[in-house]
This record gives sequence, structure tokens and C-alpha cells, in this order.
Amino acid sequence: MAASTHTVTNQPPPLVGHDVFAADRALVEAVDRHVAAEAGDAAREELSGLGRAAGSAEAQEWGAQADRYPPRLRTHDRYGHRIDEVEFHPAWHRLLDRAVSAGLVSAWGRPGGHVRRAAGFLVWTQVEAGHGCPLSMTHASVPALRTDPLLAAEWEPRLTSTVYEEGLRPASLKRGVLLGMGMTEKQGGSDVRTNTTRAEPLAQDGEYVLTGHKWFCSAPMSDGFLVLAQVAPATGRGGPTCFLVPRVLEDGSRNVFRIQRLKDKLGNRSNASAEVEFEGTWARRVGEEGRGVRTIIGMVAATRLDCVLGSAALMRQAVAQAIHHTAYRSAFGGLLIDKPLMRNVLADLALESEAATTLGMRLAAAYDADTEQERAFLRLAVPAAKFWVAKRCTPVVAEALECLGGNGYVEESGMPRLLRESPLNSIWEGSGNVQALDVLRALQREPSALNAFLQEVGKARGADHRLDGAIKGLLTELADLDGIEARARRLVERMALVLQGSLLVRWAPPEVSDAFCASRLGGDGGSVFGTLPHTLDLASIVERARAVA
Repeated sequence: MAASTHTVTNQPPPLVGHDVFAADRALVEAVDRHVAAEAGDAAREELSGLGRAAGSAEAQEWGAQADRYPPRLRTHDRYGHRIDEVEFHPAWHRLLDRAVSAGLVSAWGRPGGHVRRAAGFLVWTQVEAGHGCPLSMTHASVPALRTDPLLAAEWEPRLTSTVYEEGLRPASLKRGVLLGMGMTEKQGGSDVRTNTTRAEPLAQDGEYVLTGHKWFCSAPMSDGFLVLAQVAPATGRGGPTCFLVPRVLEDGSRNVFRIQRLKDKLGNRSNASAEVEFEGTWARRVGEEGRGVRTIIGMVAATRLDCVLGSAALMRQAVAQAIHHTAYRSAFGGLLIDKPLMRNVLADLALESEAATTLGMRLAAAYDADTEQERAFLRLAVPAAKFWVAKRCTPVVAEALECLGGNGYVEESGMPRLLRESPLNSIWEGSGNVQALDVLRALQREPSALNAFLQEVGKARGADHRLDGAIKGLLTELADLDGIEARARRLVERMALVLQGSLLVRWAPPEVSDAFCASRLGGDGGSVFGTLPHTLDLASIVERARAVA
């Protein structure tokens, strides 16, 4: 008799057993748009394979386990020897293995590589976001290492390998390696020029020993790390310089890499972030002395793009879950998805998700093109996109969680994990103010960057009067430089919205671009989600964003 009270009704089935890539129409269209026709079939096939894996029950369990069982630090072995190792749950290694084998650290040397890799990153990190950190840094390290051709020749084949090998061994003995990063320190944060870690040259040219600390060192079990340290002026040019620090030296001995503790973070819990100490740590210089910030700028730009893609992935997964839930959940006499107010909320969330995906993929395509025009465009578009898309992530995920009601607030739904992760990309690789100031620097120092940005936006001019009005308003903002720093966030927000609007007007279905321009550029929307004009085709927007299992 008691069992009858536990009959399960009106609960949606799990969103499992589907192709995460193929179910994302905006992403599929972006790949078709940006990948050359001769490579299109191969790209879609590999991404669908990854998408089916991402939508499987097995992979989703890996993601839950990696988050549920966070890494553990072991500073010493049983005999008291210092080992400085971090232990991960097996699910972490399974996630990384699948990601590396899918080419998510290999973009720089294949046709359409950045678009294909960006789409794969967006698909696979929906399973679990934390392991995206070492993937991102490994991928992004290539431009920095290429400042030293000998170093690049040695390390790039390992970094772009599709083989994942866990464990600490000399890099030369591994078929594939991962790279981490240690830039920030206690006193500096984003102001890396104030770093106090010292680098002293050895007799062999390009070799140094480091002494100091790093407040945030990402992925401490990586095979090597790019770090910044100060070189004394007396020994050369002096100033902040970039170095490659291997975890294990070529003779098999451990480099001095003392992990003091792991950070207890809000989210991103599967990924180890550490405080580390260097004391006589062997390092190899990357680039010129005193030019460390310039050396790593290519790496920073690439990881910032991954912040855009990572935020787009979180938004997409949250919106997919919200639409899936409401498509099966009944309330007040009908399915939630058919209720006008809920449909408005879902459509508004779907707009934000598609705009983020479309923008992120356009930036990846600019990397593939690698022309002077596209490089100039990226100089402004990357920090503007990183500023805006990363900031939109948290409110999108929070609203999507609310669509599930109390069920969304329960850990088993997976939504709390998405919410805890959502602020990260706005902080990593420079918080909002850092991005805004970077845009200002580009505007002031690189006129070609603004020209390239305006040419991109102008490709949609005349197609929508609200976009035209927003472009005119942006030009007015740009013409007035009085008090520009205090207005930087306002300016960068408008730049990002105008760019998203331009891309959607050119490439998205009319119902999507119409709703975006009305609400984001035309002022016909509120401060919260679910305030779109009711006369729009909201049902089509929601159906387009639905992931069908």
C-alpha cells in the first residue's frame, strides 16, 4: 500500500542519449559557415562523434564524479619524501583522454583547426567544465612557445598530440603533454608587472633558476608551466620575462615545485588550482628578457577566447536543460513550455545562448583566417566578447535553474554545478575591468583594430533599423573620449552587443535576429529575462534551441 504513494509522475526523463553537437543548430550552422566545404563533412562527422559521447550517460557520470570527488594534494610520501603530487578521480583522466583524443589541444596546424577545435571545446566542456582548464592552456601555449623556434620544435608536437598520458615523467618520454600556467602572485593579481619571483641566469644561455611564489598555478600536475619572473637589470635587459618550467627534468629528477595548498574554490572543483613555491627551480627562457608580457599575450588572447567558448557552453547546457524540463513538466493544465510567460523566459535565454555561440565561433574563424585584418579585429573583439559573454553567463544559468523550480536547486539536477561554475570565466584571464581597459588600450594605440571592428559590424548595416541606430550610438560614444575610463564598461558592453547583433542579423533566422535587435538594441526589453515583446515568434526561437534526446 505504501508503495502507491511513491509513484513517479510529471517528472521529465534525463536529457541523455543524444548528440550534443547535432542538437545545437546555432553551432552546427557556425561550423558549416566557417569550415571550408572540402573539410565540412569530416568536421561534422568528428563533432557528431564527440557530441554523441558528450550526450551519453557514461560521460555525464564522469562529469558528476569529477566534480563530486575533487583532487587531493599529497605533499609527502609515507617515508617523508617531498613528492608534491595531486591525485585525481579516474573520471578526470577519462574526460581528459577523450578531449585530447578529439583534438581539443590541436588547432594550429590543420585546415579549419580553430573552428573545429572551438566547436569541440564548446560541446565537450558541457559534460564537465573543470578539465577545460588544462586543455585551454595547452592549446594556448603554442603562440608563446613559437617566439623561440627551437623550443617550439621540441614542445609543439607533444602539446598538439592526440594522446593523453597521465603521470609525471620527462616530457621527452611522453607521447603527449599538458601545460599549465603560473602568472599571478599575492601582491599583484592581474598586475603581473609587479611580480616578485626572481630569475637568475645560469651559465648555459637561456637557462635560469627561479625563486618565488605563485598565488594561482593552474593544473599543477601538468608536464610544464609558463610562468613570469623578474630578471635583474644587471644581468641583461631585465624586467618581467616568460619561462618554461618542466615538472620533471630530463634526467628523471623532479624539478623544485612545492605545492603549498590547493584552493578551495566556489566551482571548478574538479580542477586543481594551487599555490606553489619555487626555490632554485630550473627554467628555460621563452622569448626575450624583459618582454615576458609581450611573449604571453598570444596565449592570453587564446585563453580569453576559451573563456567565451566556455561561457557559451555553460549557457547552452543550462538552456538545453531548462527547455527539456519544461517540455515534459506540466503545471496549471498544460506543459510549461507552452505557457506564454515561460515561453518568453526560454526564448530570451535561448537568444543569449545563440548570440554567445555565434560570436565565439566567429572569433575562432578569425584565428583560422590569420590575415592582418582578422588579427586587428581580434585585438578588440576578443576582450570585448570575453567581458560581455562571461558576464552574461551567471544570470543565464541562474534563470535556467529557476525554470526547473526546486528541482533545479538540488545537486542531482546538475544545475547547481553549472551555477557554481558560471562566474569563473569572468574572473579567469583578467576580470571585467581588465578586459575593458584592454579595449581602451587597443582603441588608443591601434587604429587598425577599430577599423577592422567597424568593418565587421558594418557588414549588416541597413538590414535592421535598430542595429543601425545602435551602430550610430556606438560611433557617438567612440567620438567622445572625455572620461573614457569611467565609461569603459558601458562602451565595451555596447561594442559586444552591436557585434552580436550584426552577426545574428547576417546569419541567424529572422525570428532570432528580430528578437535580439528588439530587446538588446532597440530598448524593447526589460532588465530580467522573459521580457521580450509578446508579438515576436517566441515559439520558433524556443524550438530552435531545444535539444531532442
